[in-house]
Amino acid sequence: MKINFNLYLIGIALLLATFFSACKKSEVTPTPVVVPPVIVVPPVVTPPPTLASIKSGLVDKNATDETAAMFYNMKILAKTNIMFGHQDDTKRGYKWSETANRSDVKEVTGVYPSVFGWDFLDIASFQRNSWFDNQANVIRNLAADAYRRGAINTFSWHYWNPVLSKENGQDGVANGLNASFYYKDAPSPAVSRILPGGDYHEVYKKSLDRIADFISTLKADDGKLVPIVFRPFHELDGDWFWWGAPYCTAQDYKDLYRFTVKYLRDTKGLHNILFSFSPDRNFTTTDQYMARYPGDDYVDILGTDNYYDLKTASGITTASNKLKIISDYAISNNKIAALTETGLENISQNDWYTQVLLKAMTQQKLELSYALVWTNSDNTVWTPYAGHPAVADFINFKNNSNIMFLDRLPKMYQLNK
Repeated sequence: MKINFNLYLIGIALLLATFFSACKKSEVTPTPVVVPPVIVVPPVVTPPPTLASIKSGLVDKNATDETAAMFYNMKILAKTNIMFGHQDDTKRGYKWSETANRSDVKEVTGVYPSVFGWDFLDIASFQRNSWFDNQANVIRNLAADAYRRGAINTFSWHYWNPVLSKENGQDGVANGLNASFYYKDAPSPAVSRILPGGDYHEVYKKSLDRIADFISTLKADDGKLVPIVFRPFHELDGDWFWWGAPYCTAQDYKDLYRFTVKYLRDTKGLHNILFSFSPDRNFTTTDQYMARYPGDDYVDILGTDNYYDLKTASGITTASNKLKIISDYAISNNKIAALTETGLENISQNDWYTQVLLKAMTQQKLELSYALVWTNSDNTVWTPYAGHPAVADFINFKNNSNIMFLDRLPKMYQLNK
């Protein structure tokens, strides 16, 4: 049979068209992927606490607003920075005394420290005359100036031995007598005798009355009371002060500290005080640090005075570990930690501030509110004065991002948004 060639080609073409059409229909069309919208969860912003909630965690539940704000800001700031403090900063220095607005720290760095240290030594003197009255006025004015600048005021108390001291005219001593606070110079135990029921308890209350009179008249321009940190009976684990560990029981020390807090807060009605507990460096464990601790109800600030470990770089880790002990406790118990006294006498190592002190405070993660060095005088200095060979290092210390002098300090007496 003869095949029509044209019809043959047409058939082949139709067959191929059908084949390719079927192939196309068999291809699987991909299902489009539906991407759900990204839900952005805003960060959780914790609002600042209320003053009432801050006060509920303080020794004084009726603390002034400024005192509560000071505590909160000190605690928050300690998470990132360490304030620098200096005893008697504007009261005296190298070759000068009581010169308006003068400061060895400011002359070297251009700014004041963040923390100003003072002492109730002369304010609670047993001897009374115009010189002691003038000293109280000088310190009152300088502390008010520090507050006006936005700085923190902290007070220690080198308390004359009350058992051996004499008021003016007492026991025939016309001009009174201030017996030493060093036990070796006034060797008479006194702690048990000034507690309630002791034969010198009324003497102690009179000393506290003088301190209370001072604190109640320490006022700002607006008439409000200036908040202070008070650390009574410091370096209690040493043997140099009459309230030291060898000269009283742990219970008597705790009772004395507690009575002091309650007398100033409750009897005298003072509500502008944060209370600090500050042993020396004689501890390596929390239990040792707490051996004479009066309790969380009586302490806002956990401190330690440490000169010995920081004499050379060999003690950096030892000092740092002790700071870690108080920092950890402060974090866990809503307290503040501080290096309440330190320093190298005459700054005999020119790079001590950056190579010893700074390293001890930053070697490990700490929340440390401040470090305070002792007072300058004609013969002994703890911060460099103009021309001292440690000036350059001190400026480097000041400029370190971890350290905070007054020029970088936020407002400490209000809750900052």
